[in-house]
Amino acid sequence: MVRVSRARTAVVVVAAALTAGLLVSCGADSPGEGVTSAPHAKDAACERMADRYPDRLGGQELTFTDRPGVAVWGDNAIVLRCGVELPVPTIDPCATVEGVDWVFREDRSKDGGKVVVTYGRDPAVEAVVSDGVAAVDDVLVDLSALVEPVKTYTKCVNDEDVPPPPSPSPSE
Repeated sequence: MVRVSRARTAVVVVAAALTAGLLVSCGADSPGEGVTSAPHAKDAACERMADRYPDRLGGQELTFTDRPGVAVWGDNAIVLRCGVELPVPTIDPCATVEGVDWVFREDRSKDGGKVVVTYGRDPAVEAVVSDGVAAVDDVLVDLSALVEPVKTYTKCVNDEDVPPPPSPSPSE
């Protein structure tokens, strides 16, 4: 039987408690917690973009950039992921902001927050903007400046871009 002194046992217990406290303090409210890099986050365009992340966005300070292609402003108030899968043609609403097309993913937007993905750019960029950010339009303007250098291969098509169906001929 191995004997361990009480002092040594106390040190182990204190160290374990401190470690557990550290893990709790770095929980889900920590910037970047639970955010994973996108499949194509190591694309050269994502790496170039990372060098240009703004220090402030939507009134929030840049707080996390420790994973490839991931940036977080505030306490996860705005989360950007570069290198997400390219969106397929969709009927989801699309807006062009400063020359960059953004698709609003209403099916993934929850609790008043918004999920938007660039459309027609490779690699694609996703931004999740929480409902605590008042100026979503300003955020999209700033993000558009960030992603504008990414090569465009197509653009959103809105209802106005689709020609009306031909009128039936009088003989029909």
